Amino acid sequence: MALLHSPAGPRTDDGTAGTSLLDESRELAGRLAWPTTAARDDERRWDADLFTRLADTRHGGGLAGPLVPQALGGRGLSAADTCELLEGLAEGSRDPGLALAVTAHAVLVTVPLRAFGTPRQRERYLPRMASGEWFGALSLHQTQGASTAPAVTARRNPSAHDGWILTGELDLVAGAPQAHHFLVIAAHEDGGRTAYVVDRTTPGLLLHDDAPAAMRTCPWGRLVLDDCPVPGDAVLGTPGEASAEAEPLLAALDWVFSSAPWLGVMRALARDAIAASRDRALFGRPLAHSQSTRFALADLATHSELAEGLLRRTAALFDAGGRPTLPQAAAARLFVASCARAVTDAAARLTGPLTPTGDHLAERAFRDALFFSQTGGGPAVLHPVIAAHLLGIG
Repeated sequence: MALLHSPAGPRTDDGTAGTSLLDESRELAGRLAWPTTAARDDERRWDADLFTRLADTRHGGGLAGPLVPQALGGRGLSAADTCELLEGLAEGSRDPGLALAVTAHAVLVTVPLRAFGTPRQRERYLPRMASGEWFGALSLHQTQGASTAPAVTARRNPSAHDGWILTGELDLVAGAPQAHHFLVIAAHEDGGRTAYVVDRTTPGLLLHDDAPAAMRTCPWGRLVLDDCPVPGDAVLGTPGEASAEAEPLLAALDWVFSSAPWLGVMRALARDAIAASRDRALFGRPLAHSQSTRFALADLATHSELAEGLLRRTAALFDAGGRPTLPQAAAARLFVASCARAVTDAAARLTGPLTPTGDHLAERAFRDALFFSQTGGGPAVLHPVIAAHLLGIG
């Protein structure tokens, strides 16, 4: 059975095919999020009410639980459909930070729970995550496969029959201030690694303000685990086997789904660049009359088109029997990140720094694309993953 596949698709009340998921989420995000995007970015503000409305399925939302089975309150969508939702969210809201926060919750934390959670864990967490009542968070440093050593250690709790003690710190935690629970991967003395679902109310768990300069509308924090006691039923998957279970899945999910919003961002930037080329003048002539402008627009369109084709093809592998291999996911992430940098740079040059109106998407995207290109391990991790596969060295 495919890990994320579901035959359910967008339907109207009479059962006929409805508006595409891309159009649906783009319209919703444009209506609910875009009016406040610039202000939220300036104020580095997370809007919990906005997330609740985006999660509400009664008004066409459902962005909090697209991959949660319908039996557990989610939309039961496929991976390809979920990528369309995330593309539309970013394109309509023109807000990469919001899209990243939604992706972290709705994909990076949700899917490991769906894939490796016990029936009790799935029944406890997934319905409330799908409704938006509970927010899930994790550190983006934990989405790089086995390329980095876990910053958290786990040891047996002598005071509990099957419990554990977690110690360590995690920064770059997307969703930390809003989180009800955290996905944490910890290392054991014998070299094994285990994934845990740690509730916010756990004794010894502390949160500190710690945010990067980019993705300002995503809520960030640093998670400190000071000898946190967690019960045995907090283990996600097989104890000691996270390096074969949760970590490869997290890497593939991050490299593919965190890239999906950038397809929407690139489309929005392309529209802005085309409009600016028609409206701006250089030496008394429309910028669009310049051959260099036309070349830049052609390159921008080509980058966007190729990135979309590669990412959609890779995402579809989640629905075709499991998931893409890590080299496939790494190649998609590396290429989309490269295209995002190229498109944001071209769009910034074409829209110009003196435009007196607009929501400054080019500025936000230029800043956030650099952050995006460095997360998920960045080229330092992605290139070796791809090269190792080509050389057959594991």
